[in-house]
Amino acid sequence: MPPGAGGADPYRVWLSEVMLQQTTVAAVKSYFERFTSLWPTVQDLAAAEDARVMAEWAGLGYYARARNLLACARAVAARGGFPDTRAGLAALPGIGAYTSAAIAAIAFDRPETVVDGNVERVVARLFAVETPLPGAKPRLVALAETLTPQARPGDFAQAMMDLGATICTPRSSACGICPLVLHCDARRLGIAADLPRKAPKKPKPLRQGTVWIGLTADAVLVETRPDRGLLGGTLAFPSTGWDGSDLPPPAPADWQEVGLVRHVFTHFALELTVMRARLTAPPERGTLSPLGAFDPGALPGLMRKAWAVARPGANGPMQARPATTRPAGEPSPNPYE
Repeated sequence: MPPGAGGADPYRVWLSEVMLQQTTVAAVKSYFERFTSLWPTVQDLAAAEDARVMAEWAGLGYYARARNLLACARAVAARGGFPDTRAGLAALPGIGAYTSAAIAAIAFDRPETVVDGNVERVVARLFAVETPLPGAKPRLVALAETLTPQARPGDFAQAMMDLGATICTPRSSACGICPLVLHCDARRLGIAADLPRKAPKKPKPLRQGTVWIGLTADAVLVETRPDRGLLGGTLAFPSTGWDGSDLPPPAPADWQEVGLVRHVFTHFALELTVMRARLTAPPERGTLSPLGAFDPGALPGLMRKAWAVARPGANGPMQARPATTRPAGEPSPNPYE
């Protein structure tokens, strides 16, 4: 769990483990603190509005986790609490083999084997496993199981993860202060720094698309992405589907290219051409969000990059609008003026 996460409260253990999936402790810490402040219990989170949770998750990435987080919180609240076995936990939305083992061991002191990336590294070095990842995973889990004690398995799980995070690190490991140094086969063979080995990464395919940022005098055009798929359920600007599909702009306007943004997802890299226009007619998709209430921080990282390129004042002024003669401070009756 992140520093300061507290004791073995199942809610806090579950929340931290979900946040830490494919994300560093440093990145998670502020999100964990904010979520536990806004929603101190699983019942509080279960009652939260979807849009608010997605907005607070913005920037942490892997947005399916946020959707599953809400689904799981509501399932747990409905049943009155977290199940205390690995099998029961694994039946909840968004909880897989690793997360169910971690919650069972840390929150309920069940003798389950917890293997994250840090533990994989410790075990690979301890037993000098030279088979590259991910092929070595089954063997590493089996070896970790031989180490897991029946007594205080939760403390052991956290100790192994901390050992990998602070001493048996990927680079510049502190072997001199490691409590397992006398038992480490990789250290004895002089190959500790080379383990765990990893299979060569395949180059990620490049996809391309377009994102449209439409503005009126006092609003910006946004939409909520479909629940399923990349960035599902998040606030975003209208865009193409990033899979070769050619969608039309969300509104008729004099669209101008203002830049290019790049983003790397797990399985592909993406280049988005950023188009900007002053809207002169109602949009065919999306809704207008008042600029005074618009929070770019609620956008996922990709869309924040696009906004940085196209926000008012970026890349020169927008196309000039005819001057008005209404009194100062009086709102425009026509948002497309």
